[in-house]
Amino acid sequence: MWTAAFWKATAERAVRTFAQALAAVLVAGATNLLDVAWGAALGTAGMAALLAVLTALGSAKVGPPGPGLTEVPEGRGHKAVL
Repeated sequence: MWTAAFWKATAERAVRTFAQALAAVLVAGATNLLDVAWGAALGTAGMAALLAVLTALGSAKVGPPGPGLTEVPEGRGHKAVL
């Protein structure tokens, strides 16, 4: 999380998510470019991009490992099943 590579990958993911969300809103909400509610479309795409950044931050390997949905605390002798 503290490297330039992490932030470059996160920015790429956010831009990709923004474009995908904007395309989805445009296709679902209008029949042509003049009918698009651009404020709502850009706001929705921006929120999706923000969520992509937050997901990257939440999945960064920071701090000690802890039990997640697919993890078992160390020392139990069990392996997580994916």
